Amino acid sequence: MEELSQNILDIAMNSVAVKSGNIDIFLTEDTALSTLEISIRDNGPGMSEETVAKVTDPFYTSRKTRKVGLGIPFFKMQAEMTGGSFRLDSELGRGTAVTAVFRTDHLDFIPVGNLPETMMTLVGAAPDTEITMTYSRDGKEVTFDTKEIRAVLGEDIPLDTPQVLIWIRDSLTEELSAL
Repeated sequence: MEELSQNILDIAMNSVAVKSGNIDIFLTEDTALSTLEISIRDNGPGMSEETVAKVTDPFYTSRKTRKVGLGIPFFKMQAEMTGGSFRLDSELGRGTAVTAVFRTDHLDFIPVGNLPETMMTLVGAAPDTEITMTYSRDGKEVTFDTKEIRAVLGEDIPLDTPQVLIWIRDSLTEELSAL
């Protein structure tokens, strides 16, 4: 994957696939320390210890439609290639948290990419899932929350309406550019 936003989307879509009701995405950038921490957490069914031990192997997948699962292994590799770290915590019945720390000053650090497009795509694919994204850079913060959008729109307008998705993309683009 050429951008971290693609990794975020891939891992969040894993959460959607297992029917998580909530997905929380956190990006915390510290320019003084040259670090970016990305964490994707869900309240899905979680994984057994056996599955957690296998999930970073690119030749392991729980899907029946293909024989490889590259999202989490690539995310781990990309973090570690920058001198960063990777952690996966999961418990059956309690959900999963995937966290990677990247060194942003390292030659192998890839761009974050287009987060507004990523969030628009995620909401469009999972309009009934509660999704939050918080991007923090040096103490300044942008928060996106589907619960807040639903409260404004009411029950009559679904989040996957094209005009709503475009508004999500455009408003996030504006807010993130101000960071």
